[in-house]
Amino acid sequence: MASRHFTVMIIPASGQQVRRLVVPRWLLVSCLIVSAVLLSVAGYVASDYTVLNSNQIELMRLQAENSDQRQEFQRLAMEFADLRQELVVLAETDARIRMLNGLGSDVIDAPVGIGGAPEMDELNNLTELQKQINGMRLAIDLRRQSQEEIRSLLNDQHSLSGATPQGWPIKGWLTSYFGMRKSPYTGRPKRHEGLDIAANTGTPIHATAEGIVARVETSPGYGKTVVLDHGYGYRTLYAHNSKNLVKRGQKVARGDKIAEVGNTGRSTGPHVHYEILLNGVPIDPRNTL
Repeated sequence: MASRHFTVMIIPASGQQVRRLVVPRWLLVSCLIVSAVLLSVAGYVASDYTVLNSNQIELMRLQAENSDQRQEFQRLAMEFADLRQELVVLAETDARIRMLNGLGSDVIDAPVGIGGAPEMDELNNLTELQKQINGMRLAIDLRRQSQEEIRSLLNDQHSLSGATPQGWPIKGWLTSYFGMRKSPYTGRPKRHEGLDIAANTGTPIHATAEGIVARVETSPGYGKTVVLDHGYGYRTLYAHNSKNLVKRGQKVARGDKIAEVGNTGRSTGPHVHYEILLNGVPIDPRNTL
């Protein structure tokens, strides 16, 4: 029969008398069970604490990441609102310029003139918002390209307008028109390729468009002559002058004084013979007076 008691011997290191303790078996078993339970509880608590601590760290990380995402969303939302407002302004400016200059309507879709940043429920995530911003930037680039094209077109129109002869070269009165006329020397029909405008000798002759002095010469027929090249195929000729006041290669603006009325060359009285040539072909100056 198994013993119901256990003997525990305590042997002191100093050589004193050995002590014996008799421990009941149930007590020892109970202590072992209690120890095992305590160890299990301690292990569970330690494990649960480790998991809890890990979850707490993960929660803090997710909270920090969520905070960063919210800040990034707010930044992108503000950028989106600014870009949308910029696009609205560009579209309105573009439309106004086209209307004032009689240009055709724009084919680029113009955004509605509203402001404010998008809300969280308008866009699913940061990726969607970034796509919206990229699309807005593309639309702004297209709008700016449109305005550059308008500016280039207006510059060309301005240059063409400045190069197109307009107005009278002198203050005087018409004595001979463009087209077929009776020659004052032979009496036979002869084509007249300009206008004769009579005025007193010395009356200032003005350029009717901006350009470059192409020729300054004297010939038996036209006498003292100035020819201006205005670009875009336009040239003007001023003949029978008493005095030429410009030099070849000189740049002149519309209204600049280039010569004085005279009676040089083959002429019956003081006047200016005024011609306009387009791509080398004389055209009727009366359409530009």
